[in-house]
Amino acid sequence: MDQINSKAALGPAYQPGKPLYDQWLAAQNIPIIREFYIEDLRSVPLKPWELRGGNGAILNLIGTGEVNDAYLSEIPPGQNLRPLRAMFEEIIFVLEGHGSTSLWNDDGRKITFEWQPGSLFSPPLNTWRQHFNGSGDKPARLFAVTSAPPLMNLFRDVGFIYNCPFSFTNRFSADADSFSGAGKEWLTKNRPVWESNFIPDVNALKRFPHPERGAGAGNVKIELSDNCMSAHISEFPVGSYKKAHRHCAGAHVVIVAGQGYSLMWAPGEQPKRFDWHAGSIVVPPEDWFHQHFNTGTTPARYLAIKPVGHKHARPPGWRVYDAASDQIEYEDEAPFIRQMFEDELAKNGVVCRMPPVRPRAEGSVAPSAALA
Repeated sequence: MDQINSKAALGPAYQPGKPLYDQWLAAQNIPIIREFYIEDLRSVPLKPWELRGGNGAILNLIGTGEVNDAYLSEIPPGQNLRPLRAMFEEIIFVLEGHGSTSLWNDDGRKITFEWQPGSLFSPPLNTWRQHFNGSGDKPARLFAVTSAPPLMNLFRDVGFIYNCPFSFTNRFSADADSFSGAGKEWLTKNRPVWESNFIPDVNALKRFPHPERGAGAGNVKIELSDNCMSAHISEFPVGSYKKAHRHCAGAHVVIVAGQGYSLMWAPGEQPKRFDWHAGSIVVPPEDWFHQHFNTGTTPARYLAIKPVGHKHARPPGWRVYDAASDQIEYEDEAPFIRQMFEDELAKNGVVCRMPPVRPRAEGSVAPSAALA
């Protein structure tokens, strides 16, 4: 496969004084979105993207903390995107459309698999990938989270990022089953993990009880293509909400089913509210508490794509968060949290299924005290 030689497609040569990733962004000439959340990924306006082909937009949501980014890529009916390889990881979620992806390396090993709405997959590091729209009358829209920002800023050479010939043979297999949806289940800290390269439909993936997050929540962790990046699926019942918690930057939370809202706040500040439905995305900033509420008539489910996982060592200095100091129990919440939720349920004619809250004894210290 020929190298990507177009300077316009690749972006600029590095100029000292500004991160290469920022310089690359400016050269793409497509929309760049910098917000806390997006109400519907399926309706974001896109423009022609020379690097990838088709139409696209780059998402630099505030909560990423520059540890990762995301993009939208749309394939017109009956067409395909350009072949591309990259020295950064990416996890791709199919928002709309049916199609296929071909993966190969310079040794000539190749595999092709088909996808649909709800599919989740990750091209192995530095493999060539090309996406095809299988419909002749409808566009296909893909959402992807990547580790591009730190990699570009580390190497400071877009030619190396997109044209490096090295094959990671330990990550890529062209065996027939490698992107069939097959996988294996294992445990980390007594939590189930599903490891695969390709998940045909995240909605069909088995979820397991996760009582630590409260409200009858279910969860399954996902490791893809031997990445450092990872994902998980969470679900919680009608008339319920999850416990507030906080963690590092970069978790892209995509709503795949249900209706509700999320609250996010920095310590000591009042919450910001973001209403959501299937297709919405919210990215909590580092150290901000956030909490998800189901106000609809069906279970709520989201896909979270994150910069780190459980299979490989995390980067030095990466903080490990725990429930003792980084989660707010229901009895420690500010009273308006429950009241707001019950008011929203009443508007929708939904019965609250949360257990009664008995506040802790006077004098206890709660992380949410500043919100009371």
